[in-house]
Amino acid sequence: MKKLLFLIAIALIGTTANAQKFSKMDKSPMDRAYFPAGAPHRTFEKDVAKQKALTPQIRVTYSRPEKKGRDIFGGLLKYGEAWRVGANESTEILFENDVVFGGKDIKAGRYTIIIIPTEKEWTLNLNTDLDGWGNYGYDATKNIASVTAPVSKSDKEIENLSIALYEAAPKTVHLKIGWDNTVAEFPITLK
Repeated sequence: MKKLLFLIAIALIGTTANAQKFSKMDKSPMDRAYFPAGAPHRTFEKDVAKQKALTPQIRVTYSRPEKKGRDIFGGLLKYGEAWRVGANESTEILFENDVVFGGKDIKAGRYTIIIIPTEKEWTLNLNTDLDGWGNYGYDATKNIASVTAPVSKSDKEIENLSIALYEAAPKTVHLKIGWDNTVAEFPITLK
């Protein structure tokens, strides 16, 4: 009986080990941007007040595709068409507290970001549809706020899509997005 139980256990372990396969490394790895920028490292801060100041308020989770010599804006990404801001899953922004975006009060929570780029400006839409792949299921009726911002040209080519959050003024955080040679910034007001 013990031998039979032992053989069954070995068979189950072998089956389980083979069933757990790992995915290959993604070509567009996922990354996160935080406000404040040092938020993920706050536990290393010894001063309690400084540690508290690093409590995350905004987090953006996105994939970082490479330019790879491609013509990005107006080429790979068509002007006037919805863009998921990255690759793979829809880019998400998490507000830990209520904010003001596009002149509208936005409740704390998770939202997706969809951008409609043109040559001179981008319109960023906050959308309530979560956990999607790209913008294939994008439903503009689920937009809750929008901000249009002018684009600027970067002095250096930005190989991988990059997102940063920084304090532009007291209580005003800018969501900065850059790729190729194009950059746009969108203001978020903290409450």
